[in-house]
Amino acid sequence: MELRFRLPEIEAAAAGFWRHFPTQKVFAFHGEMGAGKTTFIHALCAEKGVTDTVGSPTFPIINEYSYPAGKLYHIDLYRLKDEEEAMRAGVGDVLYSGDLCLVEWPERAPGIFPPGTVDLAITAVDRDIREIIVI
Repeated sequence: MELRFRLPEIEAAAAGFWRHFPTQKVFAFHGEMGAGKTTFIHALCAEKGVTDTVGSPTFPIINEYSYPAGKLYHIDLYRLKDEEEAMRAGVGDVLYSGDLCLVEWPERAPGIFPPGTVDLAITAVDRDIREIIVI
């Protein structure tokens, strides 16, 4: 899958993303600081019908949201050193919960992800265009 979109079209891109991945549960978003991981994840949450205020989980590490079909977790591993620290923070429990999980900075704890995790790279092509590919 390759998805290229302009930021004003992010809602349509999020809808297309979910159509492409109707049954997958865990998504690992790789990308540099400022690539647009959090912004795209916010659009994905909105498309799923999350009505809570979606914030960045950099400090709490895990944000839990309700949406019409269940729970969705937004996880940010940026502040963690390794798999052990991620497991102590409860990340493993969430990743294996069967609920939707959208993870930023998965390279901080690569060994904890379940089989079937969809690894994606998000890149800022320019100020207004983002590209997401399955890696």
